Amino acid sequence: QVQLVESGGGLVQPGGSLTLSCAGSGFTFSSSAMSWVRQAPGKGLEWVSGINLGGTIRNYAGSVKGRFTISRDNVKKTLFLQMNGLKPEDTAVYYCATTTGSGPTATRTAIGQGTQVTVSS
Repeated sequence: QVQLVESGGGLVQPGGSLTLSCAGSGFTFSSSAMSWVRQAPGKGLEWVSGINLGGTIRNYAGSVKGRFTISRDNVKKTLFLQMNGLKPEDTAVYYCATTTGSGPTATRTAIGQGTQVTVSS
């Protein structure tokens, strides 16, 4: 049974930083592309970033490019999202997901329970 557990969310001031983590279990972590998606209040799911199996291909939504960095540790079976220069519009519940690819149109095959990120002064 695939399990994805996100952590690291919280309240941060505009311009601040957070690093999210996602621990995977119940599947072969190194054999799955992974993505981060988010859902802001009152809005649908938005793809944020994706990474391929070996971590050599990383893709970002335009709204976060240059501020967020996705990475993975296949030994520790953990996905990361380093978020810098946070803005109020980044406020959302962030989810990690197993996906069929690293791009924005890849199919999500499993998703975690999410972690809340709130950017506010």
